[in-house]
Amino acid sequence: MKCNLCPRACNIDRTIQTGFCKTSENLKIARASLHHWEEPCISYKNGSGTIFFTGCSLGCVFCQNNEISHKNKGIEVSEEKLVQIFYSLKNQGAHNINLVTPSHFVKKLAPVLDKSPLPVVWNSSAFETVESLKLLENKVDIFLPDFKFSKNDVAKKYCNAENYPEIAKKAILEMFRQTGPYKINNGLMASGVIIRHLVLPQNLENTYSVIDWVASTFKKGDVLFSLMSQYTPYVDSPYPELNRTLTNKEYVLAKNYMIKKDLTDGFIQSLSSAKASFTPDFDLTGI
Repeated sequence: MKCNLCPRACNIDRTIQTGFCKTSENLKIARASLHHWEEPCISYKNGSGTIFFTGCSLGCVFCQNNEISHKNKGIEVSEEKLVQIFYSLKNQGAHNINLVTPSHFVKKLAPVLDKSPLPVVWNSSAFETVESLKLLENKVDIFLPDFKFSKNDVAKKYCNAENYPEIAKKAILEMFRQTGPYKINNGLMASGVIIRHLVLPQNLENTYSVIDWVASTFKKGDVLFSLMSQYTPYVDSPYPELNRTLTNKEYVLAKNYMIKKDLTDGFIQSLSSAKASFTPDFDLTGI
């Protein structure tokens, strides 16, 4: 069957060749472990049971998970093995099963998620079609999309996906339709949507536009918003502005704009989050 799961619409048979995501249709992962550095209501006390998938349908030039998103590091696992990993993470004390960059495996993952012993977190770039997301109906408890770009020219520049803003907005609205307003019980998120946004150096207008859309689209109590300062250059970029971390001034301006727009249900970070040490080793731990 030809694969058109993501907005790239490669229209190729992934059993015999690979498309933009660089993976076959078989599940491929690079790490499965407790993660303590997600938003507090996701990691909570014991950590989030995080599974990192290989490949990516978006392919940002600045990806901090470059080893797996661009270089395809990881090993293929069966659906049965993935369920075993779910239970292993549960036995380690995980509060949820957190699937990182899973979108290009959505067709394989959808039936497997019914076997998860814990709430499921869909941790994605938001570069997903509404049709593919509908495969997740009643299977995902928490959507954690990263709304990266609100400007078409910025999306074109950094990931060659000029249509990203329109695609991501539709995807996030579908995620919200599925979960409804967020619910947190005693500090642990039970269901809902957290919209993440990573502030990029010299790209404040992009950030302001993201904030404008979220603030004008959702009302208080609908979604949580996570404004991230952790941008860290991992590879030499052809774009000089991306070869440094954020300045304090840039992040303060972004925070102040968020507050001005009354988008205050959510999370901020300290600039100390911009460290390579916070990126896990993709060494097949837990597989």
